[in-house]
Amino acid sequence: MIGKIKKFNFESLFILNTLVLIVTSYFFNNFLFTGVYILFFFISIFSTKNGLKIITKLNLLQNIRTEGPANHFKKNNTPTMGGIFMMIPFLVFLLIVTINLGSLKLFLLLLTIFGFFITGFLDDYLSIKNKENTGLKTKEKFALQSIISTIFILLAYEKNLLDPFIGISDSWAINMNIFILPISFLVLVGISNSVNLTDGLDGLAAGCSGIVFSGLGIEILIKGEQELLVFSILCFSMSGICLGFLRYNSYPAKIFMGDTGSLSIGAILGSIALLTNSIFTLSIFSGIFIIESLSVMIQVGYFKITKKFLRKGKRIFLMAPLHHHFELKGVKEQEIVENFWRINILLVILGIVLKINL
Repeated sequence: MIGKIKKFNFESLFILNTLVLIVTSYFFNNFLFTGVYILFFFISIFSTKNGLKIITKLNLLQNIRTEGPANHFKKNNTPTMGGIFMMIPFLVFLLIVTINLGSLKLFLLLLTIFGFFITGFLDDYLSIKNKENTGLKTKEKFALQSIISTIFILLAYEKNLLDPFIGISDSWAINMNIFILPISFLVLVGISNSVNLTDGLDGLAAGCSGIVFSGLGIEILIKGEQELLVFSILCFSMSGICLGFLRYNSYPAKIFMGDTGSLSIGAILGSIALLTNSIFTLSIFSGIFIIESLSVMIQVGYFKITKKFLRKGKRIFLMAPLHHHFELKGVKEQEIVENFWRINILLVILGIVLKINL
């Protein structure tokens, strides 16, 4: 069915996602899930629409990197840092929920997301200030991510909030013992950077994130643990936020989320997966993010190896991340994004099916 949709645009994705959540709400006999999703969808549209005016007025515009595809130069001076207007509604909602429930898990989640949000904000701000595509240096950004992630992981581990048994299904789990610590670090920092790398085409990261958040929310519901219900609600609220932002971020994008949005989105996915023991399923749902990140590592690694042994660096892809490779192959930007959305939907279906049947 998905493959037969000739034009899979913002409206198609929103309708499909909404239908899935309506069915989910009906199945679990709780329409709060759909209500939260719809509420934050419209909050996101409202905040992005008005945020776009603010960003334009403040002249917070994107600087396109010179080494990127040539057809991206037309995107220069597009308003950026739209992630601010995605994350503020979510952080306010999370703060209210945390205060009302008094949950240590939610408090750690709030601090971690806020830390990544500030890191992304600094990167975007310095990029605009310096009129370059990069703000924080790679080592500086990684250092900040590492510090925030380490604090989160150590506190969660000390308070027994990290389950060393990685759940594959209800009856099958792998005991990682102390190795859950480096795995948690890899999940949190890795997913955050992977979403960041995926955010290179109009609507790609926002659309995929909306799909993954819905999948993660459903997967958490399937666990049937009442104390995890709030994490499903948070996932559905973020799905609505991502798709609301997509209204202005789909091709041709009127606004970019910047690192403020992409780093935060990855941190939310990673930290919720760790706190709900959904690492295995998230790794399937996030297949697009992971492949995009792997394409960069493969490209860089292969270039360095060939340069060392052959004295001339060679590349596997025309350009990395992978979406740029397809661009240079002549595939239209909208077509790449729509096909990646389709693949992401299939990955979510696969993850849910494996969760139920394994």
